[in-house]
Amino acid sequence: MSEYNGWANYETWRVNLEMLDGMSCSDFGITPDADEARDELADALESYCTELVEMDAKGFALDLALSFLNRVDWKEIAEHMLQDYAE
Repeated sequence: MSEYNGWANYETWRVNLEMLDGMSCSDFGITPDADEARDELADALESYCTELVEMDAKGFALDLALSFLNRVDWKEIAEHMLQDYAE
């Protein structure tokens, strides 16, 4: 993995931009001040994006999309969302 536009990698940047832009932790029912907020939000983000992909893709395209999602740093996106919420 190599950094991309200030994010952990291209996959993290792209998923945040294309699939999660404009969303916040409250969209996922996560309370920002909870001890496990980052991990819970990261799991919710991954589940949400995986479900979106599984609804639209099949076969080889699905395999490629899931492989792409496996390289996303979900915790980094969660931290970013929690930080935005705090501000």
